[in-house]
Amino acid sequence: MKKPDFPAGLSEIASRYDTIFCDVWGVIHNGRKAFFPACDALRQFRQQGGTVILITNAPVPKAQVISYFEPMGVPVDAFDDCVSSGDATREELSRRRNEKIWRLGVDSGWERDAFLYKGLDLDFVEPDEAETLLCIGLQDQVNDDPEDYRQILRQGVDRGLPMICANPDIKVRVGDQLVWCAGALAEIYEDEGGQVIYPGKPHKAIYRLAAERAEAIRGAAPDAVLCIGDSPATDMRGALMHGYDGLYVGTGLAQHSEDFEQELIGLLDDYGTTAHWAMPALRW
Repeated sequence: MKKPDFPAGLSEIASRYDTIFCDVWGVIHNGRKAFFPACDALRQFRQQGGTVILITNAPVPKAQVISYFEPMGVPVDAFDDCVSSGDATREELSRRRNEKIWRLGVDSGWERDAFLYKGLDLDFVEPDEAETLLCIGLQDQVNDDPEDYRQILRQGVDRGLPMICANPDIKVRVGDQLVWCAGALAEIYEDEGGQVIYPGKPHKAIYRLAAERAEAIRGAAPDAVLCIGDSPATDMRGALMHGYDGLYVGTGLAQHSEDFEQELIGLLDDYGTTAHWAMPALRW
């Protein structure tokens, strides 16, 4: 696969693109505070006439994603709109209102809550009555291990239940800690032979939503899109799958050594994907 090029900043390549689809956790903040150079880079891109759609695998609607920005210092003029895996998951759930849903992983955490299904009037039942499994995450994302869930997940596989994975990420960085996400459980479900529906990155539904939002803002479909993210598995693979250029940044899952370029090439090879561009951190 083609090796990425390494621009010094977004300003070197910004003129090639009219639209950016930018990841959130790990790119513009770490779940605790904003990455100010990254936010400034997006602001500068917008000032030059570009459109920025934030695109995140957070399993909540965009209103909840944005509600955390002000306390962390993410400026509202760094983006035009936001789409989330929660938005795409709600679309999928709205088509299943007549089904009985087994809800897995709900807790009171900031990343996932009842906003995901509020107003949809879903019928939540016990696993032995369910027709579909909605996986939002681990019940305790800090202390649980995904392998702890293999036996309970096997119940759904044995009954032939499709799983809707509300967050395809395996892990996300919150401050200085990596915590497990629903994607880790989805991997086990597939390993056991189950079917998983992924509304979020790298799959089609969330990119369709992002393109629709960009078109509504621009008055025309985006012509040249750059996808920015910190995950080879979701952000870079998603860009590749949908024909967009990808810009990998190293401020999220990995804590890169001084030899960022060599480490990144090995990381992309491990995931069987590529990136058109790469930077240790997003900056203008």
